[in-house]
Amino acid sequence: MPGSSFGDLFQVTTFGESHGPAIGCIVDGCPPGYELDISDIQRELDRRRPGQSSVTTPRQESDAVTILSGIFEGKTTGTPIALMIQNATHRSGDYGNLKEVYRPGHADMTFQKKYGIRDYRGGGRSSGRETASRVAAGAIAKKILADQGVSLIAHTTQVGTIVAKTVDTSVIESNPVRCADPHVAPDMVKLIETLAQSGDSIGGAITLTITGIPAGLGDPVFDKFDAVLSHALMSIGTIKGIAFGSGFGAVTMKGSEHNDVFEPGDENQVTMKTNHAGGILGGITTGADVTCRLAIKPPSSIAKTQQTVNRSGEAVAIDIRGRHDPCICPRVVPVVEAMAAIVTLDCLLKQRAIASK
Repeated sequence: MPGSSFGDLFQVTTFGESHGPAIGCIVDGCPPGYELDISDIQRELDRRRPGQSSVTTPRQESDAVTILSGIFEGKTTGTPIALMIQNATHRSGDYGNLKEVYRPGHADMTFQKKYGIRDYRGGGRSSGRETASRVAAGAIAKKILADQGVSLIAHTTQVGTIVAKTVDTSVIESNPVRCADPHVAPDMVKLIETLAQSGDSIGGAITLTITGIPAGLGDPVFDKFDAVLSHALMSIGTIKGIAFGSGFGAVTMKGSEHNDVFEPGDENQVTMKTNHAGGILGGITTGADVTCRLAIKPPSSIAKTQQTVNRSGEAVAIDIRGRHDPCICPRVVPVVEAMAAIVTLDCLLKQRAIASK
């Protein structure tokens, strides 16, 4: 099966290339009757769009979304929702010198090997621009989940060796790196700007927390909640690692330390004193916050001369022109939330289908 669709009951299919006329998505399986305004989608796209600050690409795209179907009188109709975003300021000429050359860190070589043809203008389908379609679809899922009391918050927790020490979610959108530690955020910005001036880039880490998620989501064995969520998040091209709860910290822990002890809660509910499992046991949500940490690689397009090969296998030097992010963490934050929302809503709909039988 071609890999442009994700989800079962709430299914998202994206289309378009970085330097084509437009990108977009089709959302199938959205429940009817939910209030949805174009501003709900545009607000999320504005968080992801390029040209926001000195730590993102200077490419200017309004990322204005058009709703083509599936919404009537401000409510979802239950039919496929089609969304389109025009590519307004692509500069394909910046990539003319890359037609026969493989960029280090990019999918040029692998696309060529797989398909025998590739769109060298900004990476085509493998470009991070494709994620705007995911954010548009995720905005719909986030709106529906909010009505169910479920919220998703992602934020930058590390850039290079600079690590956030505190979490104040109210400040995430008030600094260019989307860091929840207002004391560390300026240092992150300074590091990114310094590296950008030298023609280089830097990686980082993002933490995701899903709150208000009910117990019981996810299926045993192959479709565990953490397995499906990992699939969704690892499908974002820049993410190279994921860890739930204590993550790799569990390596040095004893079972007596890692086990989350159960205790009685309000109204006959079960709670836990700790959350080392990250809100998931046996692949099924516990009702506690689902938490995970994501490793974000440094952007591959850098303004330094690099050694590579061309399609004939000859060694050549390459200089990448164009407008690129020196650190992708700030713009990946809304993408992470979007993919997590798509997974959560899909699993919620599956659970409701089970409960109704």
